[in-house]
Amino acid sequence: MRYLIIFLLISLRLSAQTDTLHIKTSAVCDQCKKTLENDISFVKGVKDVKLDVKSAILTVVYDAAKVTPDKIRVAVTKSGYDADTLKADEKAYKRLNECCKKPMMHQE
Repeated sequence: MRYLIIFLLISLRLSAQTDTLHIKTSAVCDQCKKTLENDISFVKGVKDVKLDVKSAILTVVYDAAKVTPDKIRVAVTKSGYDADTLKADEKAYKRLNECCKKPMMHQE
């Protein structure tokens, strides 16, 4: 019984540290989805990551005791994508497949 109580207390403590972050990215295709979900899954403290390609929203479930939202956003930029107001790392952006790059805006 004592071990069960200890296990439950640890489980409650761990679940209390998990949080969810929604990041607006510059992702445009399924290759972007694959890249971002793979890269961000390796960030220490990230528990789950999913990109909705249509909305370009990256949803990240993370351990708040191990990583901050800002560190996750920086990791997104290091993958070559914008993350909310942060712009993509230029070198990483240049390495992206052509299909993953933002459409050029036409000036009138």
